[in-house]
Amino acid sequence: MHDGSHQQITDLKQAAEHIRTARRILVIGCSGGGKSTLSLEIARRFGLSYISLDRDVYWLPGWVTRDRVEQRMIIATRILEERWIMDGTNPSSLDIRLPRTDFVVWVRMQRLVCMWGAISRWPKWIGRTRPEMAPGCIEKIDLEFLRFIWTFEEKLAPRLVAGIAEHGPDVPVLELKSRAQMRELLDLLGPPD
Repeated sequence: MHDGSHQQITDLKQAAEHIRTARRILVIGCSGGGKSTLSLEIARRFGLSYISLDRDVYWLPGWVTRDRVEQRMIIATRILEERWIMDGTNPSSLDIRLPRTDFVVWVRMQRLVCMWGAISRWPKWIGRTRPEMAPGCIEKIDLEFLRFIWTFEEKLAPRLVAGIAEHGPDVPVLELKSRAQMRELLDLLGPPD
């Protein structure tokens, strides 16, 4: 147990075993850390349906935010599915997401890594929409987004820790803190079938 708040998994081999057998996985963490890339990769390898909070719940075309009540209804419906990987951090829905989750991967990279991740993908997607985003949400970077990344650890991380402790104290959590760890985990998971 990690300071009594949640079941911390530190051994990557053990984490890989959890992922192999999990039916429902939650991937949380700061933008730019590599959540979506990792989620899509795991979804592909294990035939889990990929649910992106950004694409499927939060955003409507043209960066319009969907109504909160509707957001919650979509999440409540999607979590009832048998097998999924859900890519998205939003602490306010942890109360309904965690009880349905077998395993949590917290992509917890240093903020400079996240900043670089977000900034370096931008030129690749200029004028286009990333596959994990809602249609018509053309890739953009603004100060608000960079500030969100910069302050993520101080503002959102404590809410995530508290949310996990309250709503998923028995759900094992793996924190990935470097690109090397992420690569190692993917290697341990083996090639896609």
